[in-house]
Amino acid sequence: MTGPVGPREPFTPLSNGMSTDGMDPESDEFKTTALYDAIEGLRAVDPLRSASTAVVGWQKAVLIGLCVLVVGFAVWQPVATATTLIGICTLFYVGSLGDRLLIFRRGLASGPISISDERARAIPDSDLPLYTVLVPAYNEPEVVADLIGAMAAIEYPTEKMQVLLLLEADDDVTINAAEACKGVDMITIVLVPPAEPRTKPKACNYGLHLATGEIVTIYDAEDLPDPLQLRRAVLAFADGDDSIACVQAKLAFHNGRQNLLTGWFTNDYGLWFGYLLPGLMRSRAPIPLGGTSNHLRRSVLREIGAWDPFNVTEDADLGVRIAETGYRTAVIDSVTLEEANSDPINWIRQRSRWYKGYLQTWLVHVRRPVTLWKAIGTVSFVRFTLLLAGTPVIACLNLIFWLITVMWFLGQPAFIGEVFPWYIYFPALVSLIFGNGATIYMNLIAIREDDRPDLLVPALTVPIYWVMMSIASAKGCYQLIRNPSYWEKTFHGLSVKTDVNPGDDAPGGAEGGNA
Repeated sequence: MTGPVGPREPFTPLSNGMSTDGMDPESDEFKTTALYDAIEGLRAVDPLRSASTAVVGWQKAVLIGLCVLVVGFAVWQPVATATTLIGICTLFYVGSLGDRLLIFRRGLASGPISISDERARAIPDSDLPLYTVLVPAYNEPEVVADLIGAMAAIEYPTEKMQVLLLLEADDDVTINAAEACKGVDMITIVLVPPAEPRTKPKACNYGLHLATGEIVTIYDAEDLPDPLQLRRAVLAFADGDDSIACVQAKLAFHNGRQNLLTGWFTNDYGLWFGYLLPGLMRSRAPIPLGGTSNHLRRSVLREIGAWDPFNVTEDADLGVRIAETGYRTAVIDSVTLEEANSDPINWIRQRSRWYKGYLQTWLVHVRRPVTLWKAIGTVSFVRFTLLLAGTPVIACLNLIFWLITVMWFLGQPAFIGEVFPWYIYFPALVSLIFGNGATIYMNLIAIREDDRPDLLVPALTVPIYWVMMSIASAKGCYQLIRNPSYWEKTFHGLSVKTDVNPGDDAPGGAEGGNA
């Protein structure tokens, strides 16, 4: 199956001076070289930027030292130690909430960059750059037909759009499904040689060796992007300056009304992509990219190291690297519809991977804390920590504090009173009441602004969703220790399409998620 693959520019490899330039893409030499670079490129050039090792030497020493210190003090002064830890956690809660409200306020005031349909369609085809669309898929035969329709609906000249369907060479079911589809001349099937790690970023790195576009974007196989999204991204790059390396579109769901879980998830995405990411954009802080619909300058992508194949939220990691190297990300008001997880177990699998990846990304980028601090500034450094480390850690801590709250209401044990003196109790109480209320309030404001009254019940019942988040976070933290680079597969094809088409005024499409 072949598509409009034009001549490739000389490819600047990441590792060891190896290049696939001039090689036949079907040759064993090309496959071996491209695969090696896809897996080892970033790690070979700069091992500290790779998540292949979750915790490096000095980080292990610090963590072990802290654990020994805490255990030692807990044996010597158990009440004082518990009170101190609770005080630190409360301060972390309050700081994270305050920063989240500030980001939301900025996003609410400004919103994403809007580019009208008329202006997007007015660009002459001759002025449009070459575009490469990477579509990694694994064991997803049920969504290949959706991909064909979604790519055919994109309003972009076919001679300037290269679509690479990246499949593992031993994924026979998806390969057979792709080859059996009709009307697929615009799509090129790329068979990625099977090798560990079996991750989406590894496949994208391999596909980058075949990319011809000046701009590269990623879609998941089940995505339904706004047909004008590529044109809008081109204009966003043109309107900005050379510091813009990435344009992130909004993500939303086509099955948000399927059940209560998809409603929670839709509300989650609406708040994140519609308001929090635009707020981060205005603050110039690192933006954890979404898993799809991020449009990247190919030259900059290679310059900053492409994707980390060992990071299970490679999008969040790339967003931080963009900011760390002096570039910026813009967020545009163009929607890609995805499939929201309608099954709780499947949802926890996906969300636990995201939480694990957030912690992976934070651990990688604090290996050179002074360098990162100098690159992004004090405020952005704190915000990066609150977002990437704070999001999963707070979700995990919630389980502990909810248990303490239940125990207090059931029997008011004396030890709880001892570890919550007034100067800890009242800030914690404010955090509990005001924090939860403020989060629900942000959800309500988001659905009002997006004109989604159908999400009122999910917005008001969101505390149940938080319990699921905490379970997913605990699972992700455990996996970070046991199996950090394991990519827990999210199963698709479970949805019932109930929402709008991607070309309509879709709701804002949460937590930095890659699908």
